[in-house]
Amino acid sequence: MNNNILKNEIKAKITLSGYTMTELVELLNRKYDKKTTVQNLSNKLTRETISHKEILEIADVLNYEIVWQKKHK
Repeated sequence: MNNNILKNEIKAKITLSGYTMTELVELLNRKYDKKTTVQNLSNKLTRETISHKEILEIADVLNYEIVWQKKHK
């Protein structure tokens, strides 16, 4: 997936959930006992180095579920 698409999609979900990046990082740090920063998360999104686990954690704190669905041809 293109990193700009991924980054924009995650940022849109953050905004639609009523949070800022700062608030998201605070939620992640609290729930998953992390010590990450907004800059670190932003860099991972930009560089496309964010892990699948981290994406699932973001989805979790934003109350989203990621579903794999077969494409219809």
